[in-house]
Amino acid sequence: MAFDPDRVTTVTFDSYSTLVDVDATAAALTEHADVDDPTPISQTWRERSMQYTLVANHLEEYETFYEINRDALAYALAAHGLDVSAADREAILEVYHELEVFDDVRTSIERLHEAGYDTYVLSNGNPELLDSMVDHAGIEDLVVDTISADELETFKPDPDLYRHAAGRTGTPIDELAHVSALWFDVQGAIHAGMQGVWLDRKATPWDPFGADPDLIADGLGDLADRLS
Repeated sequence: MAFDPDRVTTVTFDSYSTLVDVDATAAALTEHADVDDPTPISQTWRERSMQYTLVANHLEEYETFYEINRDALAYALAAHGLDVSAADREAILEVYHELEVFDDVRTSIERLHEAGYDTYVLSNGNPELLDSMVDHAGIEDLVVDTISADELETFKPDPDLYRHAAGRTGTPIDELAHVSALWFDVQGAIHAGMQGVWLDRKATPWDPFGADPDLIADGLGDLADRLS
C-alpha cells in the first residue's frame, strides 16, 4: 500500500455497502415474505446480483442494475423455497431506493467537501437508483454528480468505467481516489490508474487475489482524517 494523499484532488465513492447498507434488505424481506431468518436470503440475493453483473460484462448482455437485482431476488427466493407474488417481489425490490445510510456518510463527505475535494458517486446503480440514494442520504449538496455504469452499459470492474469517471470529473486519473467496500471494485480502480481505498466496514480479511489496496480505512471518518 502506498497511498499518497497529496496526489488526490477528487474522491469517488461506491454506493452499495459503502454509503448505504445492503444488509438492510433483510427487513424488507420480513415485511413481504413469510420467513423466520431473512439473512441467508438477503446474502444470496446480494451475491447473485454481483455475479450477474460480472457475467453480464463477459456476455455483453447488459441490463440495468435494478433489473439485475430483480432477477437476483427472484432466484434468491426460489433457492430458499419461497413462493412470493410478483407484487411482493416488487415491493421488496423497492428497498433499494431507501437503504439505510451509514452513520459516517454525511459528516465525512462534508469534511472532504470543506477541505476542497470534489466528491462524486461512481456506482453500478442506474441513474434513478443513484438519485434516490443521494437524496435519501442527504448528500445532494456535497456530491458534484453521480456516475452510473448505465452510461457505458458495463459494470465494475471494467476499467473503461473508471476511465469514464475520470473524464466525467475532468480529473487526471492518477489524482482520483476511489472508495469502496467491495474488493473487486477497489482492484478495478487501481488497475485503471486510480488510488484504491478499501472501506473495511466489517473487519474482514482482504482478499489475497490481485493487487492490495492503496489504503485500508475502517470508516469514512478514517479516510477524512487522512485527506483533510
